[in-house]
Amino acid sequence: MHIDIDKDACIGAGQCAPAAPGVFTQDDDGFSMLLPGREDGGGDPMVREAARARPVAAITVSETVS
Repeated sequence: MHIDIDKDACIGAGQCAPAAPGVFTQDDDGFSMLLPGREDGGGDPMVREAARARPVAAITVSETVS
């Protein structure tokens, strides 16, 4: 899995961090960030829900192909 946060689209609504706190956090301005080492979602089943919960299309979750 690969997670991408579009920093230009993020409005800092804060929906992703509560949905998947083991993967997402917020910076000092309230914008979404991935926790270090969690760029692949860390196996958290809530990552996709966090991406769906965002009010704008700032988070994209895709499958990685090996």
